[in-house]
Amino acid sequence: MVRTVKDPETRRAEIVETARKLFQSRTYDQTSMQDVMQECGIAKGTIYYYFKSKEELLDAVIDNMADEAISQMQNVLDNASGNALERLQLLIAAGRIADENPEVMDQLHNPRNAGMHAAMLAVAVKKIAPLYAEIIRQGNREGLFQVENPLETAEMILTTMQFLLDTGIYQWSPDDLMRRAIALPGLIETLVKAKPGSLSFLLEKGN
Repeated sequence: MVRTVKDPETRRAEIVETARKLFQSRTYDQTSMQDVMQECGIAKGTIYYYFKSKEELLDAVIDNMADEAISQMQNVLDNASGNALERLQLLIAAGRIADENPEVMDQLHNPRNAGMHAAMLAVAVKKIAPLYAEIIRQGNREGLFQVENPLETAEMILTTMQFLLDTGIYQWSPDDLMRRAIALPGLIETLVKAKPGSLSFLLEKGN
């Protein structure tokens, strides 16, 4: 039998994709590195060449999820028409990583993984902010927003949305979370100098 040799990039992507599927179907805790090895049909030395631990592999899965979400969001922006507010609603809907990856996100919400969770959110903010900045610039042109620093403003908004409302970072009670969620649209409207009520869809969408 001729042994199939895959280039490193292809092999690494295969391991990450396999791990992601197993984490979602079996849960992270019930999936071992051996499980991933068997599913991929690779040797122990191969998987540990790319990932020193299961935690490092989870980190790669998270990065893969974030890149996939960014690609989806960019595709939405490239094909969406309408004003800045309408495109913003579509952009937010396209970026729901947690909805499509419940098992992986449940693992991140484990208090033991707070550091990894925070790191993932930070990566998400950095990658997603330029897309939001594009929307803010459009809003400036349309007279819907008045923002001097679109990228920095987008980073501030996303940091608030990603961290402050994340129950995996802050153990808010339902009432605490609701109070902050209700306040969020008005705070962002003030920040971008938008018409009061124009961002109320943030609450309606559960953001």
